[in-house]
Amino acid sequence: MPKYNAIALIARIRDHVNKRIVHELEQHEVTGIVPSHGDVLMFLYREETLSIKMLAERIQRTQPTVTVLVNKLEKLGYVERSKSAEDSRVTMIRLTEQGKRLEPIFHQVSEQINDIIYSGLSDEQSEQLESLLSIIFRKL
Repeated sequence: MPKYNAIALIARIRDHVNKRIVHELEQHEVTGIVPSHGDVLMFLYREETLSIKMLAERIQRTQPTVTVLVNKLEKLGYVERSKSAEDSRVTMIRLTEQGKRLEPIFHQVSEQINDIIYSGLSDEQSEQLESLLSIIFRKL
């Protein structure tokens, strides 16, 4: 009978990856950023300016959680807020020049992590891994 410990393995992998991300960022002298900030930054790299509500939808977190993440990124100088031109009640978030300079570092760290995860796996195994994880994710 197989052991059913996929969730424990996924959690341990996530912990190790998060530690690796922080370590790699520190190697590039980027401190204060944690992996959950990466989701916010990656969507801003793609779309330049987003509201808190849009960011929350994209990264699948609550608006209060995203507000906390944005507050920290703003304090570190990576993002700035402005009021929407269409609706002054809406706060828009965009990258500062300092935040834009992080993009190549984020891509490099992402590539390093992917190289570690997928090294030694065939293309078929890589596709199967992603397929199985997607199935689990959709069930939740």
